[in-house]
Amino acid sequence: MKYMNEYRDAALVEQYMDEIRRTATQPWTIMEVCGGQTHSLVKNGLLQMLPDHVRMVHGPGCPVCVTPLHLIDKAVFLALEKGVILCSYGDMLRVPGSSKSLLEAKAAGADVRILYSPLEAVKIAQANPEREVVFFAVGFETTAPANALSVLHAHRLGVKNYSILTSHVLVPPAMEAVINDEDSNIQAFLAAGHVCTIMGTSEYGPLVERYQIPIVVTGFEPVDMVQGILMTVRQLERGEYRLENQYSRVVKPEGNPEAQKVIAQVFETGDREWRGIGNIPDSGYEVRAEFAQHDANQKFDIQVEYAPESEECIAGLVLKGIKKPNECPQFGKKCTPQFPLGAPMVSSEGACAAYYHFMQIATHE
Repeated sequence: MKYMNEYRDAALVEQYMDEIRRTATQPWTIMEVCGGQTHSLVKNGLLQMLPDHVRMVHGPGCPVCVTPLHLIDKAVFLALEKGVILCSYGDMLRVPGSSKSLLEAKAAGADVRILYSPLEAVKIAQANPEREVVFFAVGFETTAPANALSVLHAHRLGVKNYSILTSHVLVPPAMEAVINDEDSNIQAFLAAGHVCTIMGTSEYGPLVERYQIPIVVTGFEPVDMVQGILMTVRQLERGEYRLENQYSRVVKPEGNPEAQKVIAQVFETGDREWRGIGNIPDSGYEVRAEFAQHDANQKFDIQVEYAPESEECIAGLVLKGIKKPNECPQFGKKCTPQFPLGAPMVSSEGACAAYYHFMQIATHE
């Protein structure tokens, strides 16, 4: 299978690992930004194979994990109090809000539906003209084009009972926030290949120059990961800082211009709160004023009080790469996928979920 099996070649992984061991002569700390990359490292046992002095820390690249508590509460409010048909990707349903998750709201009688595409939600709105339909639009730049297209599709068809509750976050501002954290000791980044497939690589060059830090755009298969780490270690050992593209079979410097046009047509950038991290300027997408009728935040009178995060959850420290999931006192105890304290334990891209499900191979520190 082209571009799949050859990137899962165990012999090639070991070859790259040997090269990493020969190349790395001193301690280095590298952050993989994306939760999909984290899961690849953990479930494939790559963390254990790395030399002890090459330390991988896990970043905020899990959009479900960084969706703030009050947005979960807004979705629950719309489903329970406003009686909307609340549509969402499955990952979001078990993320805890301040009092309920969407799954608990569904158990309480709310009409909450799991979908694979926001365009399905537009069809549901067409089939139920007497009901309001809201799609919980969560994601990084990767899912933004599909969510934007759903708004354009509904707008052109005159489907006025469709809107989105937007929780889109952007990767480069988050990387800069992580670099600037006073407790950060990150020396290089593996950037998320799927985000760059949409947006290209131009946004990362200024970060490389401003902070003199290597950034390597990397794919998600085991060979991608170890090749990306090797490219990063080579730069660090040479005292270099450049933007490199390991994922060139998919990522082009310009990205996907058509997808970018759709995003720009529907969304504009604005400040965004990140769960466990705080407010990051210009780090999210908001629906433009001309599509206000499809913006659930503007369309509904949403009455949700601000609620603090659980004091027992260290998700923010995990998402900033300061702590590993298994360094949390509640990991696997009070916090499990069945009874999570925070979103990283339930998301399919969450670092805590990766450690929990594959903890027998996630002991590398």
